[in-house]
Amino acid sequence: MIPFPLLPTQIETNYRACTIPYRFPCDNLKKATPTEVSWINVFANSIPSFKKRAESDITVPDAPARAKIFAERYGGILEDWKKDPESNGGPPDGIILGRVREHLLRELGFKDIFKKVKDEENAKAISLFPEVVSLSDAIEDDGKRLENLVRGIFAGNIFDLGSAQLAEVFSRDGISFLATCQNLVPRPWVIDDLDNFQAKWIKKPWKKAVIFVDNSGADIILGILPFARELLRRGTQVVLAANELPAINDVTYTELTDIVSQLKDGNGQLIGVDTSKLLIANSGNDLAVIDLSRVSHELADLSSDADLVILEGMGRGIETNLYAQFKCDSLKIGMVVLSLCHRYSLLFFIGVMKRNVLCLVLIILTSHEHPLVMKVKHVEVAQFLGGRLYDCVFKYNEVQS
Repeated sequence: MIPFPLLPTQIETNYRACTIPYRFPCDNLKKATPTEVSWINVFANSIPSFKKRAESDITVPDAPARAKIFAERYGGILEDWKKDPESNGGPPDGIILGRVREHLLRELGFKDIFKKVKDEENAKAISLFPEVVSLSDAIEDDGKRLENLVRGIFAGNIFDLGSAQLAEVFSRDGISFLATCQNLVPRPWVIDDLDNFQAKWIKKPWKKAVIFVDNSGADIILGILPFARELLRRGTQVVLAANELPAINDVTYTELTDIVSQLKDGNGQLIGVDTSKLLIANSGNDLAVIDLSRVSHELADLSSDADLVILEGMGRGIETNLYAQFKCDSLKIGMVVLSLCHRYSLLFFIGVMKRNVLCLVLIILTSHEHPLVMKVKHVEVAQFLGGRLYDCVFKYNEVQS
């Protein structure tokens, strides 16, 4: 594993895979900060849905008993972190919290507890792919077609079973892709650089784009692949970077290779578009978030000459890399689909950063009794900042040559 080559050097000082600071140097090392406790609770709330998925994994002997062990051990570790942030390997962040969960599952023999639901959703999405592409192709205006494709990415990205609330909704009712496209929150979104991206899109295509993909099902098949197909049609070489190992319902490199092969026709085309410039890369990642200081040699080699980097999804594009800088143009795109308390905290942080009032963030996050720490949890604050439930992030940074 080596650093992603398009990160600016020195990587050690210029890059950290964490959008929201969990703690600051002045925080007590022996006392969990409100931010740490909030995130720990998000992961704790996901335990019942993970346990339920693990219990039904027919590939694992004694799955119910092992699922119970997972829930107890992971829950215990989370409680330990609340009592002592330095336990179990140091103060937690999004990467550590996710890594411990995935490692516990693998230790107990669970390789991919979301495999069944991923396969089902991939099959549904593959059947809808021609219709989604046809609707997009019927839009003659380049700018409007791009916005339609972007809305498709947002609609697909809601298939995120890492959110306890969404996992419950999905299990009960399912999630309709086309209905979600029509019911996205109206623009402007909480971060909305679409107009600037459209101007660049119309003016000149990029030579090579690297897209870090997210979820299986509608996300990759009905959101990202139609967008990637449009890039290919415009002459851009596209590298799709997917996980090496399963994490929640994220698509893996092997699964994505199979999906694309099913969508291609006998001439190797995606509904009339040549795919000779479409590459699928193993990112080397095994989490629902990503630390770009550690990627596979394969991805690094394929990415070195790219002039556009796209990070899609809550975990990669928002939680860990929203403010990551690159040597080329970059796009971070995703729907904010965390738990309620967390979503408002994140929208609040994004809103403050948009206003360049970093000192206010420092005051709020380090003053544990500050009233705004509690007010962040309420709808009024999200509305005040321009952030709403299931709001969208479209952050584009252009590098000037």
